[in-house]
Amino acid sequence: VQLQASGGGLVQAGGSLRLSCAASGGTFSSYAMSWFRQAPGKEREFVAAINWSGFNTYYSDSVKGRFTISRDNAKNTVYLQMNSLKPEDTAVYYCAADSNLRVGVPLWDNWGQGTLVTVSS
Repeated sequence: VQLQASGGGLVQAGGSLRLSCAASGGTFSSYAMSWFRQAPGKEREFVAAINWSGFNTYYSDSVKGRFTISRDNAKNTVYLQMNSLKPEDTAVYYCAADSNLRVGVPLWDNWGQGTLVTVSS
C-alpha cells in the first residue's frame, strides 16, 4: 500500500490543522493506521492509531484530548484532527499502515512521506 500525507503547514499556538493520509494500492479497510511524528534531532514518536474499523483508537499522552484520529474506508483516507496546537507539536508527521495494530512503536510496515507541521508561539 502507498500512503500520501498532506495538510501540514504553519499555524499559531492554539490553532488547528487537519492532516490527511490517502492510501492506494491495497485493501485499505484491512489495515490499521497510525500517525507518528519526528521533531528535529528527536526520535520518531507515536501520536495516534486506529484499528481497521475505526472503532478503536489510541493516543499518546501528549496529544490525548487535543488530537483525534479517524478514518473513512470509502475514501481510503485516515485523518488527524489537531486542536489546541502547541509549539512542541512542531514536527514532520508521518502516517503508517500495517495489517497488525502496533500501538506505540514505529514498527509499521508501510509509511507515507511525511508532512511538516510548524506551530509558532
